[in-house]
Amino acid sequence: MTCRPFVLYAALAFLLPALAQGQQPAPEEAAVVRSPPVRPVAPPAAQEVPSGSASTSPNQRRTMAAVRMADTEGMTLDGRLDEEVWMRAVPATNFIQVDPDNGQPATEQTEVRIVYNADMLYMGVTLFDSEPDKLIHYQMGRDGFLPSDDKLQWAIDTFNDGRTAYWWEMNPMGSMADALRGANNRSNREWDGIWDARATRSEIGWTLEIEVPFRTMNFNADTDAWGINFQRTIARKNEVSIWMGWPRNQGLNRMSNAGLLTGIREVTQGRSLDVKPYVVGTSESFPGRGDSGQTNDATVGVDLFYNLTPQLRANLTVNTDFAQAEVDARQVNLTRFSLLFPEKRDFFLDGALFFDFASGGGGGSASDDLIPFFSRRIGLGERGAPQRINFGGKLTGQAGAYDIGFLQVQTGEEDGVIGENFAVMRIKRRMLRESYVGALYTLRDTRDGRVDSRHTSGVDFRLATSTFLGSENLGASGYFLHTTNPLDTGRNRAFGAELSYPNDPLNAQVKYMEIQDNYDAAVGFTRRTGFRNINPLVTFAPRPRQHPWIRRFNFGGEMALFLDPRDNRLLTREIDVTAFQVDLHTQDSMQFHVVPTYERLEESFRIAPGVTLPAGQEYSFTRYRVQGSTTSRRPLALSPEVEWGSFYSGDRARFAITTNLRAAPGQMFTFTSEWNRVSLAEGQFLIRLYRVIAETQFNPRISLVNNVQYESQSAVIGWQSRFRWIVKPGSDLYFVYIHNWLDDPLANRTYTLDRRLSSKLLYTHRF
Repeated sequence: MTCRPFVLYAALAFLLPALAQGQQPAPEEAAVVRSPPVRPVAPPAAQEVPSGSASTSPNQRRTMAAVRMADTEGMTLDGRLDEEVWMRAVPATNFIQVDPDNGQPATEQTEVRIVYNADMLYMGVTLFDSEPDKLIHYQMGRDGFLPSDDKLQWAIDTFNDGRTAYWWEMNPMGSMADALRGANNRSNREWDGIWDARATRSEIGWTLEIEVPFRTMNFNADTDAWGINFQRTIARKNEVSIWMGWPRNQGLNRMSNAGLLTGIREVTQGRSLDVKPYVVGTSESFPGRGDSGQTNDATVGVDLFYNLTPQLRANLTVNTDFAQAEVDARQVNLTRFSLLFPEKRDFFLDGALFFDFASGGGGGSASDDLIPFFSRRIGLGERGAPQRINFGGKLTGQAGAYDIGFLQVQTGEEDGVIGENFAVMRIKRRMLRESYVGALYTLRDTRDGRVDSRHTSGVDFRLATSTFLGSENLGASGYFLHTTNPLDTGRNRAFGAELSYPNDPLNAQVKYMEIQDNYDAAVGFTRRTGFRNINPLVTFAPRPRQHPWIRRFNFGGEMALFLDPRDNRLLTREIDVTAFQVDLHTQDSMQFHVVPTYERLEESFRIAPGVTLPAGQEYSFTRYRVQGSTTSRRPLALSPEVEWGSFYSGDRARFAITTNLRAAPGQMFTFTSEWNRVSLAEGQFLIRLYRVIAETQFNPRISLVNNVQYESQSAVIGWQSRFRWIVKPGSDLYFVYIHNWLDDPLANRTYTLDRRLSSKLLYTHRF
């Protein structure tokens, strides 16, 4: 009787994809018209720099102007561009190829027009195609990755500082994705802005009509100069073209090389207040964890967003719930160190780029070995179990030349878990064109005072330019961190530096890092402590000219050298040599790696149940890896990987393969399997991992994703089924079902550990 809601949802989760077979997107989502849409007629593009010859200098900035709509003019969002205002807009056009023929005009014409009124920014795009029947478009859903589709991507730097941007992309089916872009190619794809769009396909190609409320973006109302850029991918030709910044060292993500958008004046962000209430209903049981009953609950909460200034945003959350968050992808861990799982909760993802510390040329915080603020430390236990968040507040944005991030969160006490207070403060002073200096402070303490406070403070800097030797990238960064905790005994610091030259075809960098023995990652993440690390990397990726099927080779290597900081004894040395990599024009690729490794075990290492490597031993072993991938633009794509060689006191063989099947637009299946067979002097074992993801996108606003995972280390089979309906931009309905089973080989049976059915309705009201 108590299982009825679970059984009902399970049946629906598997029946809905079957019913969706053969469904076409609704006409308003991605219409196919048999007569071309009205093509605006406009005078030649009036730009500061002629927009389109191959001889155009990449450093000369192109300009386009937005056209103000009359108060009486309306806009019907249908993707057809048949409103009269589009005829008055002068297009950005004459894109230049990034690949395959770098610097040459694009083979198909693209025209982008921008108009606006007091509340909305509109973009109309005509993407001409001489063979429109060969357009590739598998994705339909919101926030899907589009590695294989025809697509248009664009980025708007509303502060025109060349550092940050709002980023969007769409394909001919109307699939919509967005992200926040930070310095050094950092991005946050989990950001969901409120905007709307429609796509239309016709005999001339495809068109997009896009509507972005000015309230969705932060900007400086005192200036009408915004950075902007556009990039188009023609999948069947494997061609990428861009409006501005065609050298391969630049591209769409480097906003310092973007064009200029002018003419946006006298627009409003309203009262700059968004209120997002939500209600959550849950039904859960834990039969495999000693609780045979079922618990039903309903909660309400609210998120408030308020722009204190056009550049500075405050966020308050009360009774926070993350029922709609996706589950973590399971990983096989044959190392002595913790795995890093990404943040997936909306409250922490919004504005996350303002908390990055020591962002180097590779992006992110200092490295995965050292993240001084890692938001998964808040409201999640060591095994990922959620902890109640009573309330949280956040302030992110810009104030003059400063980037600011402030976070305060209080977690609740339940099931013996102590409630805690967390605070994070981050400030960066922007310098020159692409550089900064900054500081960070974090605090973690228990609400009842049973454990003293734990503090982290640090400073960092980055000096960078994208005009070294003309258009080359060059950067240097450094950082210093100090922690204190109740057991403070000294040696509690971390520091490092990096010099990077990330360019095409030559990419080189060298990093130095030291984390002392007692460094305390109270609100952060570290894989290990008590080491100094030297990490050089060099890759060379030449492109043979006019080769009929090879696009690029890649050769290089990276070394990770870990030393004991007390006496410089070698702890770990891993050299990953890319002996050979070839990328084809078809987007197929193959590579071969040799990885010689040295490990000194200071402590015993339990690598598997019943298999422990003793302390004090030294091991030298070499692994070989061959991996390849077929292009994802085909309905069936494969990514196999084979690894073999010596491993500690014995041998290891690993085989992994990911299969992607696209049965029809909006119908996608991904199957991942991995086998690790390890034979050591201390014992033998086999570790397996399987993952199946079946995604049905009924249209760009309704989707269902089933995710089933199993890995033999935990022997847990997990299933998450996630239904999302975007009722309107900013308002969503979710149904999420999670079921975990334990595969018990000793009892020769599989039984339920826990199951949970959640529904969540959230609504955004803008004042």
